[in-house]
Amino acid sequence: MTTNKLTQLRNKIDEINLEILHLLNERAEVVHEIGEEKKKQGVNRFDPVRERESLDLIIKHHHGHFKTSTIQHIFKEIFKASLELQEDDSRKVLLVSRKAHPENTIVDINGETFGDGKQRFIMGPCAVESYEQVREVAVAMKEQGLSIMRGGAFKPRTSPYDFQGLGVEGLKILREVGNELGMSIVSEIVSPNDVELALDYVDVIQVGARNMQNFDLLKTVGKVNKPILLKRGLSATIEEFIHAAEYIISQGNNQIILCERGIRTYEKATRNTLDISAVPILKKETHLPVVVDVTHSTGRRDLLLPTAKAAMAIGADAIMAEVHPDPAVALSDSAQQMDIPQFHKFIQQLKTLQEKLA
Repeated sequence: MTTNKLTQLRNKIDEINLEILHLLNERAEVVHEIGEEKKKQGVNRFDPVRERESLDLIIKHHHGHFKTSTIQHIFKEIFKASLELQEDDSRKVLLVSRKAHPENTIVDINGETFGDGKQRFIMGPCAVESYEQVREVAVAMKEQGLSIMRGGAFKPRTSPYDFQGLGVEGLKILREVGNELGMSIVSEIVSPNDVELALDYVDVIQVGARNMQNFDLLKTVGKVNKPILLKRGLSATIEEFIHAAEYIISQGNNQIILCERGIRTYEKATRNTLDISAVPILKKETHLPVVVDVTHSTGRRDLLLPTAKAAMAIGADAIMAEVHPDPAVALSDSAQQMDIPQFHKFIQQLKTLQEKLA
């Protein structure tokens, strides 16, 4: 008889649990509607005053067995879950989100595709210094069958006294070499005012790490008909990185390549810390191709090959690295650039790995 009574009580608990679950789901529907209404009104999703009023109302009507602190804790968890639900609803509508666009976006740069499973290489000098320097690197690239060349014409530097690049003259050199040897040009533009000017010289506009949250620049490049290579900020979270890409795509340009280039941590053994896990996360969360810049993430020539192999193995769509005919006399970042023989060895070993991964 006692066993039957216990079973009955447990069954009643199960019924109450299911009733609570039903009410929680019903509450979630209302929370979703509130989130949509807040979005229309431009109201912040979290309203601490409203939460306090709700808690006060609940406590006022609480006359049960639980302590007041316990009831507060339970409902605060419910409120927290509701806030997260509204945030999830917000993420679902991001244009760069995998949920909004399940298929991979394929970015075509003069016949070289990114995002279709083929792994590419983007190489070139850190900074454009002369026609001869750029051409020598381009010839080496052409020998390896590579056709996408990076080079800095505008160089945002930590110190205002460091070499800032040749500006428009650098873009002209890149375009001249590109036309001569069949290279597509990737170069950073740092000001919204220079975007229109750059369209005649570059095939891909790079938004550098220091400009990842230059929102005027992001909006401007979002309005042009050019692929954009967007680098992750020095201390940016993945969420901030994704939202920076959203600024671009929201203006109509979906030809975006994300670039993981290392983030700033307390570690001093490398220039930055390569967040290799960002590659699969970005590919799961977004539909955009992902590049890994092994040069800026490490700042060390001796680490370029192993980090590039790791990036390829984890599924990066392309590897970016820097090459200079004589790194010792380079005007910027000499310690992290490969010379021509090192470049050939680097590419050959990555091509061998590419065959194994295929």
